[in-house]
Amino acid sequence: MALLPFRKKAPVESPTDPKVVDFLDDFSIEVMPRTLEKLENVRDHLPENTRVYIAHIEGTPIEDMVATAKRLAGDGYRVMPHFPARIIKDEAVLSDWIARYQGEANVSEALMLAGGVAEPHGKFDSSMQLLETGLFDKAGFKRLHVAGHPEGNRDIDPKGGFANVESALKWKNDFNARTDAQMAIVTQFAFDAGPIITWANDVQASGIDLPIHIGIAGPAKLQTLIKFAIACGVGP
Repeated sequence: MALLPFRKKAPVESPTDPKVVDFLDDFSIEVMPRTLEKLENVRDHLPENTRVYIAHIEGTPIEDMVATAKRLAGDGYRVMPHFPARIIKDEAVLSDWIARYQGEANVSEALMLAGGVAEPHGKFDSSMQLLETGLFDKAGFKRLHVAGHPEGNRDIDPKGGFANVESALKWKNDFNARTDAQMAIVTQFAFDAGPIITWANDVQASGIDLPIHIGIAGPAKLQTLIKFAIACGVGP
């Protein structure tokens, strides 16, 4: 019986659009302490010097957050923990968190958020209040990122629309001139590019010139994506 002349095909490299390469250049990723614990070696999954946001969910001890930051920094990553205003009681707690992150993990970057908590734990209820303390500049933070909401945010605009969200972004854009840190907007993830493009154009048209970093959902089960979409106010 003759064997059919099967030949192994040479791999075909698909051309990559330079715009896609530019868009993904210097990408970042977000983790939670409990998910990072499942990885024995982060370097097997992520290039060194990648920026890694650490999500601070209500109820997560600051000790776990700092330990995660220390591990990532030790592995050669640029660490940017969340600072959710509504779970920070007062300036003393904020100062303590900053000192811990800097002293134990050499952190110099932060993502400022209001935080998805209905009742603030103390005096702070917005990221603007955190910025106004001046503690991040005093500590010499090099980067401060703030949240963007291409599909709006019901916590900020309960009746819908973008009035309060846009007002907050304008305030942060003005604050950019008063801080030594580099600032940027980081958006919620979305399932459709259309709202992001429209929102980004509107933001720029309103005079806000902070760089915009687009959030994209990572690989996950459908039910997981739906769960986080509901929690973050993403989608229709």
